[in-house]
Amino acid sequence: MGRWLVKSEPFKYSWDRMVAEGRTHWDGVRNHQAAANLKAMKLGDRAFFYHSNEGKEIVGVVAVAREYYPDPSDPAGRFGMVDMQAVAPVVRPVTLAQIKTDPALEGIALVRQSRLSVMAIEDEHWAHICRLAGIDPDI
Repeated sequence: MGRWLVKSEPFKYSWDRMVAEGRTHWDGVRNHQAAANLKAMKLGDRAFFYHSNEGKEIVGVVAVAREYYPDPSDPAGRFGMVDMQAVAPVVRPVTLAQIKTDPALEGIALVRQSRLSVMAIEDEHWAHICRLAGIDPDI
């Protein structure tokens, strides 16, 4: 199973809205590397839901509910999207400040490529963040 992190600005699409709706498209991604990450996602893969700009913290876990398909908001047809569904909130939000100072998370893409909106998470980083968040890594 793949492990990912997806970012959303809470004022545009918050964790609370994700939970209320249960499922949504993850669309509007226009960075080529982030788009390639969306394309690599498989049904059932898990992702941390990260509030960017406001909060700057991991607040929940989502799962890929539909694999990559064309994004109708891209008139050129170059980009796609996936569908995500809410899995569970974290018990304790994990902040960017916490991640940056934790030696076990050295090299994580969230720090190295801070503007990337969709990124892969290594298994050892996934497990460590889950422990910090108070959730089961096998969620």
